Amino acid sequence: MALVDRLQTACGVLPARVRRLARPRERLLAAVVAVLAGVAVFLLASELFPYHSSNHDEGVYLGQAAALLEGQFRLFPGELAEAVRPWFFVADEGRLYPKYQPLPAGLYAVSMALFGEPRVTLAAVTTGNVALVYTLGAMAFDRRVGLLAAVGFATAPMTLVTSAVFLPYAPTTLFNLAFAVAYLHAHRTGRGASAALAGGAIGVAFLMRPFTAVLFAVPFVGHALWEVGTALRARAGTTGLSGLLRTPAFGRQTITAAVGLVCVAATLAYNTHITGSPLIFPYEAFAPRDGPGFGRRRILEHSVEYSPELAVRTNAAVVWYLLTRWVPAGALGAALAAVGLAASTRVRRLLPGALGAGRSGDDTTGSTARLLLGGLLVTVPVGNVLFWGNFNILANPGDPTDGLLGQFGPFYHFDLLAPVAIFGAAGALALWRARGSVTTPVSELCPTSRAGFGRLGRVVLAAVLLAGLLVTNGALVAGPLAQNAAHTATYEEAYAPFEDREFENAVVFLPTPYGDWLGHPFQYLRNEPGFDGDTVYALDRGPPGNFEVRDAYPNRTHYRYSFRGEWTPDPGEREVTPLLEQQTVRAGPRLAGETTVEVPDRVTHAQVRIETPAGQTTHTDTDPGATLPVTWSVDRTNASLTAVDGESVGASVPVESVGEVVVLVRLVQPAGATLTYRQATTVRATGGGVEALWPPERTVCPLVDDCGREGTYLPDRENQYGLAVESQLEPVTGDGSPGG
Repeated sequence: MALVDRLQTACGVLPARVRRLARPRERLLAAVVAVLAGVAVFLLASELFPYHSSNHDEGVYLGQAAALLEGQFRLFPGELAEAVRPWFFVADEGRLYPKYQPLPAGLYAVSMALFGEPRVTLAAVTTGNVALVYTLGAMAFDRRVGLLAAVGFATAPMTLVTSAVFLPYAPTTLFNLAFAVAYLHAHRTGRGASAALAGGAIGVAFLMRPFTAVLFAVPFVGHALWEVGTALRARAGTTGLSGLLRTPAFGRQTITAAVGLVCVAATLAYNTHITGSPLIFPYEAFAPRDGPGFGRRRILEHSVEYSPELAVRTNAAVVWYLLTRWVPAGALGAALAAVGLAASTRVRRLLPGALGAGRSGDDTTGSTARLLLGGLLVTVPVGNVLFWGNFNILANPGDPTDGLLGQFGPFYHFDLLAPVAIFGAAGALALWRARGSVTTPVSELCPTSRAGFGRLGRVVLAAVLLAGLLVTNGALVAGPLAQNAAHTATYEEAYAPFEDREFENAVVFLPTPYGDWLGHPFQYLRNEPGFDGDTVYALDRGPPGNFEVRDAYPNRTHYRYSFRGEWTPDPGEREVTPLLEQQTVRAGPRLAGETTVEVPDRVTHAQVRIETPAGQTTHTDTDPGATLPVTWSVDRTNASLTAVDGESVGASVPVESVGEVVVLVRLVQPAGATLTYRQATTVRATGGGVEALWPPERTVCPLVDDCGREGTYLPDRENQYGLAVESQLEPVTGDGSPGG
C-alpha cells in the first residue's frame, strides 16, 4: 500500500510541476515560437541555400570552422598558398588566415563536430534569439508584449533570411541580447553571477564583431556609469573611499566590466598571435583601409571616398529600407514601434494602463529596459554611419531589391530587429489596451456578456495580429526568397558535375571569374584544412601554376572544371553550362597532334595558325572540304604546323620551357563572317623531351578569335554553333610513328 500511495503522490505531483513550468502560458507559447523559428531557419538553410548563398563570406566561416576542428587558426599550404588561397584569406609566408574573428566559425564548428551538420547552429542561434527577445519584451513591458515581440522577430524577413546563412550577424546578436538580459537581471536582483554572465556575453560578442558589440554596449555603458556615479554621489562624505567601493552598483558593474575586459584581452591576444600586433585585427591585415571612419576606404580593387555626406545619405537609405521592408510587418511594424516608444514615455501618462509593468512589479527594471532598448535605436544607426560596408551592400541606392541588401537586408543593423519588434509589440498592445479610453467598449452595451467578450476580444486580437504579421512578413520576404532561389538555381546547374560523381584522390582545377580566389564564387567547393582530402581544389592559374600543383600531387587524378557562358553577379543574366574533364599527361621526346574540324556550309576558305608566346605561323586553305584535318607537333624547343588538309606545311615556332601551344582554325564565309575554333595546350619541356596536359582548353567563337568562356567548346553535347571537332595528341616513338 505504501508503494501505491507513493505512486499516486508522484502522479499528482508531476503534472503539478509540469503545470508550474508551463506557467505563465506566454512563456510556453514563446518557447514553441522559438523552436518553430529554429526549424524554419534550418529548412530555409537546407532547401533555399543547399550550395550556400551569393554572399561568399559563408565559405570563409565554414573553412575557418573546419580549421578550428583541426586545432588550427591558420592553414599551412606552403608553396601552394597562391594556388589554394580561399576568398578573404590573408597570405603570409606560406600560411593563410581569414580576415574574420574565429568565434562565429567556432559556433559552426560545434555543430559540425556534434552532428556533422553546421546548419544546426543556425537553428539554435535563431531559437535563442527569439527566446531572448521574448525575455527582453517581458522585462521591458510584460509577457504579452514579449510573446508578440517574439512572434514578430521570428517572422521578420531579415531574421528568416540572414539567420539561414553562415554569417556572423545573427550569432553576434544572440550574445548581445544575452548581455542585455543578464545586465537587466543583475540590475533587478543585484546578483554577481548575472553581472558576470553579462560581461561574458558582451565579451563574446566583441570577440565575434568588435564594432557591432561596441555599438550595442554603448547605452548600457552609459547607464552603468550613471548608476555608479549616482551611487557614489549618494555615499560621498559619509562612508569614505572603502564604503564607496562597496556600493552594490559599483561591485556589480565592476564584475561585468572585468569579465568583459577578459574577452577583450583574449581578442587582443588573438590579434597578436595572428597578425603580430594586438591592435591590428586580421581584417586590417587584409585591407588596412576597410575599417570604420571617413576618407578613402578600400578593399582589394574596390575603393571609394567615403565622405560624411555620402555616409549619411547611404545610411539614411539603409535605415529606410530596414524600417519599410525588413523589420516585423515592415512600415506598419515600424509605425507601431514608434507608438510603443512614445507610449512607454510621455503617452504613458495620457493612457493609464496602456502598457503593462515590467517583470519586477515596480517597473524599475521595465523602465530601465525600455530606456536601454530605446538607446539602441540611436547608437546602432548613428554608429553605422562610420562604416562604409553599408555603402557596399547597396548596389543601387535607389533600388532596394538590388545588391546584397535586396537578398539579405541591411544585416549590419541586425541588432535593431529586437528593439523594433519589442516596441512594435508594445505599440500594438498599447493601442488595443487604450481603446476603452477613446471609445465605448462593446461590453458596456451588453453587460451580461462582458466576461465572454473579454475572452473573445483577446482571441480575436491574437488571431488578427498573428495573421497580419504572417501575411505582411510573408509578402515582404517573398522577393528576397525569389532572388536567392534564382542564385540557387544557377548554382545547382553549375555544380551538377560534382553531384553526379564521387571523387577519390583527385585534384580539381577551378576557374577564376572573380580573380585568383577559391570560394569566390565557387564556395561550395572547399578544401580540407590539411589540403589532403579526397578532393583538392586548386586555381586554374595557367601553365606554370598548374604544373606546380601537379608536381605537388603527382599520384592523384586531375580534373579541370570550366563552363560555357559568363558568370555574372545577376543570376538572371548568368547562363552557364558546366564542363568537367579529366586531364592526363602526354609525354615523350615529341608529341604529334591531329585536330579535325567540321566545316559548315558556305565557308570559302580557312586560315590555320599555330602560335606560342614566342611567335606564330599561319597557313591558308583556299578550298576546304567537309572536314579540315590539321596535323601538328611539339617538342621541347619548337611547335610545328605539319600539314593542313593533307598539304604539307612544315613551319615551326619556338616554345617556352613552360607555356601554351595554340592551334587556331578560322573559317571564313563570303561576307567576311568568321567562326574560329581555338585550342590551347599546356606544355612543359623536360629533360627527355616534352609533356602536355590533355585535353586542351577549347573555344568556338563567331567573329573573333578568342571569346573566353562564352565560347567554351562542349565535346559531350552539340555545340552552340553546330561545329564538331576531334582532337588527339600522342607521343612519337623512335621510328617516328605515334605510340605509347
